[in-house]
Amino acid sequence: MSNKRDLKKAIRNICTELFTECASAALYCAKDQKENGEALLTSIVALNNNYICRVSHPEPGMKANAYYKNLIQDFNKEAAAIIDQIQTIA
Repeated sequence: MSNKRDLKKAIRNICTELFTECASAALYCAKDQKENGEALLTSIVALNNNYICRVSHPEPGMKANAYYKNLIQDFNKEAAAIIDQIQTIA
């Protein structure tokens, strides 16, 4: 990522796509999976808010490159976990 704005835009785009997929999966899933879908939608919104805030306010004392590299890796791990959960409700 070349700057914070691009990183925030990428996080928003990924979270938007995850939210859309989860919402469509929740609409067409079995009735007992609806609560899981709603909880997953909430976690996607929290993921977006958490990482946007973390981009805006880096940890003091850490080198910027290491901080943002770690941030991107953590985001990718959590997004992959959400994708796996979406597949289970679909």
